[in-house]
Amino acid sequence: MTAGSGVLLVLLSLSGALRAHNGDLTARETCKAGFSEEDYTALISENILEGEKLLKVSFSSCLGTKGTQYETNSVDFKVRADGTVFATRELRIPSEQVAFTVTAWDGQTAKRWDAVVRLLVAQPSSARPAHKKGKPSAGLDASQPPNDTLLPWPQHQNANGLRRQKRDWVIPPINVPENSRGPFPQQLVRIRSDKDNDIPIRYSITGVGADQPPMEVFSIDSMSGRMYVTRPMDREERASYHLRAHAVDMNGNKVENPIDLYIYVIDMNDNRPEFVNQVYNGSVDEGSKPGTYVMTVTANDADDSTTANGMVRYRIVTQTPQSPSQNMFTINSETGDIVTVAAGLDREKVQQYTVIVQATDMEGNLNYGLSNTATAIISVTDVNDNPPEFTTSTYAGEVPENQVEVVVANLTVMDRDQPHSPNWNAFYRIISGDPSGHFSIRTDPVTNEGMVTVVKAVDYELNRAFMLTVMVSNQAPLASGIQMSFQSTAGVTISVVDINEAPYFPSNHKLIRLEEGVPTGTVLTTFSAVDPDRFMQQAVRYSKLSDPANWLHINATNGQITTAAVLDRESLYIKNNVYEATFLAADNGIPPASGTGTLQIYLIDINDNAPELLPKEAQICEKPSLNAINITAADADVDPNIGPYVFELPFAPAAVRKNWTITRLNGDYAQLSLRILYLEAGMYDVPIIVTDSGNPPLSNTSVIKVKVCPCDENGDCTTVGAVAAAGLGTSAIVAILICVVILLTMVLLFVVWMKRREKERHTKQLLIDPEDDVRDNILKYDEEGGGEEDQVRRVAAAPSRLAAGGRFVLRPGAEGPTHLPGQQRWAWPPCPPSPAPGGWHGAPPPALPP
Repeated sequence: MTAGSGVLLVLLSLSGALRAHNGDLTARETCKAGFSEEDYTALISENILEGEKLLKVSFSSCLGTKGTQYETNSVDFKVRADGTVFATRELRIPSEQVAFTVTAWDGQTAKRWDAVVRLLVAQPSSARPAHKKGKPSAGLDASQPPNDTLLPWPQHQNANGLRRQKRDWVIPPINVPENSRGPFPQQLVRIRSDKDNDIPIRYSITGVGADQPPMEVFSIDSMSGRMYVTRPMDREERASYHLRAHAVDMNGNKVENPIDLYIYVIDMNDNRPEFVNQVYNGSVDEGSKPGTYVMTVTANDADDSTTANGMVRYRIVTQTPQSPSQNMFTINSETGDIVTVAAGLDREKVQQYTVIVQATDMEGNLNYGLSNTATAIISVTDVNDNPPEFTTSTYAGEVPENQVEVVVANLTVMDRDQPHSPNWNAFYRIISGDPSGHFSIRTDPVTNEGMVTVVKAVDYELNRAFMLTVMVSNQAPLASGIQMSFQSTAGVTISVVDINEAPYFPSNHKLIRLEEGVPTGTVLTTFSAVDPDRFMQQAVRYSKLSDPANWLHINATNGQITTAAVLDRESLYIKNNVYEATFLAADNGIPPASGTGTLQIYLIDINDNAPELLPKEAQICEKPSLNAINITAADADVDPNIGPYVFELPFAPAAVRKNWTITRLNGDYAQLSLRILYLEAGMYDVPIIVTDSGNPPLSNTSVIKVKVCPCDENGDCTTVGAVAAAGLGTSAIVAILICVVILLTMVLLFVVWMKRREKERHTKQLLIDPEDDVRDNILKYDEEGGGEEDQVRRVAAAPSRLAAGGRFVLRPGAEGPTHLPGQQRWAWPPCPPSPAPGGWHGAPPPALPP
């Protein structure tokens, strides 16, 4: 075996790994990572040079060789990234073989795989045993294997007839061509031991291909030692076999040490190159210079890549279309790299090329090599070599004033680059004619049109028209050497349409300040509006929208506002001293337009409210030393027209100052207490004069109803004292009870009489003819009373008589009510008056209203 044979094994295994990686989906699913062989063997010379290639190992990670790294456990040998085993220094191998381990590990998964490499040292010709005359050498011709090649176990004896220690031989490899047509079995070699002259010897072989799968590829005649191959060999299936020959006697005892046999299958060109893909897709920018890389196509040949059988060469068969040249591309015959060879790639003319690529082994010899083809589809990618251009030089549109987000013009452009790509997408900008930023241009993503849109309202009275200059460019910059076109700029004329605008109040909200209480008809201000339509002859009319207290009047022509009532700061319509009214200003345009304005009137307080005292009622003990009444003043005005207040008692009636005294605590509070040592229990009206600090000050006399009553030790009014304080003695209470009894008796008699009257009426309806004269039922209430029945009838007729203007008076002891002509009230029996307690009293209870 030569170093080249070792390389043959590696390349064949590598080819198999590539097929597994680039095959179809089923092949990838069944891929198993690892070395193609567990044991690699190569025949080397005794002396090795530094960097000398010895053999090649093949490893497949099922994901390609990228990321696979190799290492060895020997400092004398290393493995390159492609699997080539080489010597790191100049070596002389003293033994007949060297073995070491090669480890492959995946940098992504960190998994590791090991394989054994054996390097066999070829024996020099002088060390080989002498062969019998006429016998062929041990090395086999690959093209014509000898029918009887003898590989003996030699025995050497010294001069004294003593047997020397036997030395194992290294048998040169046996080369067998693949695809042999037989006949089979075909003899490869004969093995014999020189002991077969003394005793019968039985020969056998072991190893892969003999007693291990694949079984019985090789066989041996156990008596003669002739070894045969039993069927055609396939190098792509297995490139080498390692067998061991054994010699035993008839009893099975070993008579010789086993001999290693290495059988190599010689490659034949029986495999076509196979492309990794049948269709390759690549791209190249339009306008690319000659020599620009496009893509790479790859074909693998299962034959030995170190021989012409597996050396693949590439060429381009056809190119479609053949524009602008029939040879736009070329391919590197060895690497499969496709590059441009001519200029003129233009996507706008040709968007895609279809190239048929042929791969041929035998180094591309079309006469002897085997070929295969694949399709390379080359897309010409777009570059921005065409600037966008307006379809016309001027555009026009119009916009109503005071409107926004309105599209006023559509700008159309033409761009020959790839639609809906950055090279085609248009970008518009206004370069002049809109200093205030009233317009912007948005791009329609579908049509690529520019939509001129109002983003800031325009005013007809300020600008009647706009003359815009716009420019269009692409989202992506133009390619190097491409200039903008003069058609990339256009003019846009936009006319502004006048519309009727509503009048507006320049000062809104308008605030004025004045004192409250100004008289009716006072002119407050002129609240006028402005009509923006200066070029329209229109009149503005004014009216009220909101005047909660109806205090104001506005002149419909000029907006002058006068008071229609007195303005009162203390009114419920005032909030935080401010009165607010809303007015409407409307023009007579078509259609009419109107605007609103708010007038705020801040009312300054004047001292127009006298202070009041709180509380209105109070209670105090009849002895002054026990407690006093705290009083305070309240004023509807605000500072400075409020406190501090002055509290004083009037001089009349004299009993007030005699019985009571008032003491000021601070500006808002005072205390009312008894001046005398004892005041009889009862209700007293105490007048107090309170004066504010306004300019001029206002005074008010407030009456506090004070209940004077006996108190317990805690200063609380007792129950008996409360009754006494109410001014009711025992006789008064008895009189009240008599009145209640009389009232209840009257009600009871009236109910009894009503029931009797209802019964009589029911009886008369049965006896009296319906047409009987009703005059007999009339009662004369001005006659003197008759019997009891007559009096009862008079009482029943009282309501109707009252309607005629009469009055009944019920007097104690009378038999019935008495009518007093000309009077209109009922008088009940008078109750005895309550005895008046001592001291000054209030007014008697008021009379009932007529």
